Amino acid sequence: MKQTLEVTEGIFPMPVLLVATYNADGSIDVMNAAWGTMLDRNRVALNLTETHQTVENIKRRKGFVVHIADAAHVVEADYFGVVSGRVEKDKFAKSGLTAAKSTLVDAPIINELPVALECEFIEYQSDDTGLGVIGKVLQTSVEASKMKDGKVDVEALQAIAFDPYTHGYYRVSERVGEAFKDGLRLKR
Repeated sequence: MKQTLEVTEGIFPMPVLLVATYNADGSIDVMNAAWGTMLDRNRVALNLTETHQTVENIKRRKGFVVHIADAAHVVEADYFGVVSGRVEKDKFAKSGLTAAKSTLVDAPIINELPVALECEFIEYQSDDTGLGVIGKVLQTSVEASKMKDGKVDVEALQAIAFDPYTHGYYRVSERVGEAFKDGLRLKR
């Protein structure tokens, strides 16, 4: 029997995405954004309010980079979610991570994170049913050590997901089935 819970952001897992931009002064800004998804093969949606420094930067710079957080950097990923760049001006420097400028958009790529989606800002949707930041993915790059046979090796990636029920982070790694194939066994 199911037990009724208080309404919360109950979809699990939620990705742990680190969104990197440049501030007005050229310093690096990174935020943890669990509310993000793909709209289609080359568009992302980040459900972020306009009050975030990161959203202001995205609108100003017209670009951003979405990184998939991994287990090796869970402390840094959480830090980017609990510390505001408006309050802590050296936020990125204090993380100990390093970055390089994207050649495609006006945003930094965090060197230590294994996956980077370089995005061009398309629009910000702010009405009640709006998605927030919409971006076009111009390029996805993955650390070579996280690839196997020309594809992302999810087990090697060690991506983390956010659990909204207990506020925990979990490693996403074990393959349990074959998409677009296993269900065909029930087709008659």
